[in-house]
Amino acid sequence: MILYRNLSGKALNVINLPLNLPAEYWQNFPITSLDIDYLQNYLFETETPQTPTALTIVLVAERIKIEREAQAKAQKSFGDIYLPKETYKQGQKLFFPAMGMAKGTVSSVRSGNNVDYGPFEVLEVTMEEGHTRLFAASLSDHKLNQSQEEKQDPGSNPQVIMENFGPGLVKKLDKALQSDENLVRIAGDWFPRALLIDINTGHLNLAEALLEMNGGEPMSTTKLIEQMDVPRDSNKMLTDFSVNFALQEDGRFDEVGPSGEVQWYLKRLEPDEVQNVPAALKYNPIDYDRSCLSEQMLALEAQLDDEISETERKPSKSSDATITLTYPHWRAGTLPVSSRMQSFFPTALESSRIRFTIVDGKTGEKIPAWVVREYGYIFGLRKWYEKQKLFPGAYLVVRKSKIPGEVVLEARSHRPNRDWVRTVLAGTDGGLVFAVLKQEIACEYNERMAAVVPDVSAVDAAFNHVQKNRYPLEKLVRDMLRELAKLTPQGHVHAEELYSAVNILYRVPPAPLLALLASSPVFVHVGDLHFRLAENIAEEV
Repeated sequence: MILYRNLSGKALNVINLPLNLPAEYWQNFPITSLDIDYLQNYLFETETPQTPTALTIVLVAERIKIEREAQAKAQKSFGDIYLPKETYKQGQKLFFPAMGMAKGTVSSVRSGNNVDYGPFEVLEVTMEEGHTRLFAASLSDHKLNQSQEEKQDPGSNPQVIMENFGPGLVKKLDKALQSDENLVRIAGDWFPRALLIDINTGHLNLAEALLEMNGGEPMSTTKLIEQMDVPRDSNKMLTDFSVNFALQEDGRFDEVGPSGEVQWYLKRLEPDEVQNVPAALKYNPIDYDRSCLSEQMLALEAQLDDEISETERKPSKSSDATITLTYPHWRAGTLPVSSRMQSFFPTALESSRIRFTIVDGKTGEKIPAWVVREYGYIFGLRKWYEKQKLFPGAYLVVRKSKIPGEVVLEARSHRPNRDWVRTVLAGTDGGLVFAVLKQEIACEYNERMAAVVPDVSAVDAAFNHVQKNRYPLEKLVRDMLRELAKLTPQGHVHAEELYSAVNILYRVPPAPLLALLASSPVFVHVGDLHFRLAENIAEEV
């Protein structure tokens, strides 16, 4: 609370006057060393780890206080705040909050009387602009006496400021905190390094043994501490944070919990496909001209919903979503986590790998799975795909679960029947051959993206051959278009079919492929995203 005194010696409260800050103040908010020092002291006093958001609110409140003090000091250099209940003298300089902080000087003071209010004083004030106005003083019962104390000022309300500028401020502060070696972060929370409890090698070795005995399941910090013989501090959050930080700094452990949960796992027990991107999903970025893409192509890119597409769709607000299983994900036993699908799967503030459970929507079977956030995929479904007799092009339904840490997955399966479907075979030259053959089908599928693979090892050999020889994308697309064209009387192939086929041998998102189709004279667009080879190319053997 900031207090100043008028000439009569009475204290005036100016803390709730509207805060006058530049329009761009919070957008251009600089984080200074004094701010970091203040937050360090705050953390030392509270002895409680804090999120960047919580610290940002604290800092905003402190900065408002500082700016108010500076504003009050500047105001005091001119005069006092006018309140009808106070008394004033000739020559006294005043501010008038109800008039937008207009300034004036008391020219004279005389007695006044009113049957409703009783005796009071009348101030004649010469305003800064030169004109004279009359004001009441020594009047205890007046609405302006309380208005400034009760007035809600959005410009000095930390909650309102966070609503308008919060994400940018939090990001800026979090970055500034990372550069201070006196602070440490774990699971998104910050805390002073000097307050950490000592966790020694013996404690960490015991944690490793506990996790190994836990049958490949992650453990919470609380459960680990119960058996680690860690010195107990009166502040449980401090103990938890100290253990979490020690585990984080030790390369044997991986924090795999979703947001709001800290769960620990042994890195050496994690599947290789979690530590390293599966070969079928690896993408080497390709330069292309995005301006080549037509509206139809952009719509197809959004529809295909590839997790490595540059375009971003808003996360789905629905409780379920249907996706098409592509060859790379079928082969790797993974699911894509595109921007549209992010809301269905667990996320985390810092953890790059998150352990969770997929539940079969029909049988209730629980499948241990991993979110690999950095590369946008879910791992752990290879055996489930085989059990469901799925193939590339199959439709899958993902549903949100009411149980935290679980996601429901269901194949749109049906009683097996034999039907004609596109089949992928390995040619004698090591390339791929497409044929429409009768296969046993037990699920609904996308006809343009369907590709039954009878001999996976032969296709793997073709994939390795392409990777080893670094085939150009244009050659692969040309070869695929030529093969797929044999299956239609017109010899035309849809871009969606090409996307599906090319990704069997070469991981590529839709945009570079579509840009190639749009810009290369090798490919001729015949309408509705159907393409054929140019005549001189088509005649080549």
